Amino acid sequence: FPTLFPTVFGRAVHAMARISEEFWFDPMEQGLSLRSVNSSRSAYACIFFSSIFFQHYSWRNTSETDLHKKHIPLRCKLVIKAVLPLFRSLNTLERNVEKCTIYTNFRDCHIVFQLFCRHGVVKTHHLTFQECEPLQAVFAKNLCPNVLKIQQFSDILIHFPNGQDEVTLAVTPVKVCFKTYTEDEMDFPSPMHTEIHLSPEEFEYFQVGVDSEVTFCLKELRGLLAFAEALNTPVSVHFDLPGRPVVFSLEDTLVEAIFVLATLADVENRLSCESLQLSQMSMPWSFNYWLILSYGCLVVQYQLNSLISLAVIVQHVLLRATSTVLTW
Repeated sequence: FPTLFPTVFGRAVHAMARISEEFWFDPMEQGLSLRSVNSSRSAYACIFFSSIFFQHYSWRNTSETDLHKKHIPLRCKLVIKAVLPLFRSLNTLERNVEKCTIYTNFRDCHIVFQLFCRHGVVKTHHLTFQECEPLQAVFAKNLCPNVLKIQQFSDILIHFPNGQDEVTLAVTPVKVCFKTYTEDEMDFPSPMHTEIHLSPEEFEYFQVGVDSEVTFCLKELRGLLAFAEALNTPVSVHFDLPGRPVVFSLEDTLVEAIFVLATLADVENRLSCESLQLSQMSMPWSFNYWLILSYGCLVVQYQLNSLISLAVIVQHVLLRATSTVLTW
């Protein structure tokens, strides 16, 4: 494949780095998924590469306990600091790397990255991984009443400074507004306030079922926007009322990505919820959100930084042979 493809994969790694210090490397029969969730469980990201994204994709996985050798998906977790240096300089990667091969062998718990560079130089990196349960965010974005789709999303948010932590998205049937979020009770207001107003005609798809104003973190989102810009793919936004997650997604023939971010609850809901938690340590402000994560068969639900275990089923699988080979 052209050198653009290693760069696209590198941007996906950069997007994972904005979420957490580790990510799930999830090879499946249909393709490869990279997943990540931050430490506060307020942001989840998944980037899926179809098998046809790669020049060659081979996936095998069998279980000792299954006489019919049924294919069982396996997941492993990597430390982002170990993977990021391989793709740190995207410009250098695009100029020098002609092909990249990734293969795994679960017997020795290593993933091997081979970068085939110009002039016959081959760089081989052996990275240790941790076998773990799969990670999945459980959220039906198709149930959201508000949907926006725009081609160059990064052109909108580029007007906000890099130090801006949160951004508020306000919508009505006739207008969309992105603006700087600041707390009313702050002693020192922000020296700069940014507002961007858009009309429905500026979106590729515009659906507003309910007037809403949601506030979300901008840091985790910037990685997705850079990834979408590299693919030249529009970004869709699905959201509901304040306190419910906002979903940013993109779909391409070869690649799909979804980022689920917690949103800040409105003042009335925050005050009523805080009154029920007087015995707990309070924070200056916190996200009120519903973000449900599924770890294999372990499903947990988070609300107001509290952990509620809904169902726990532990499965142990004995592995006999596992290998994955990816080349592009």
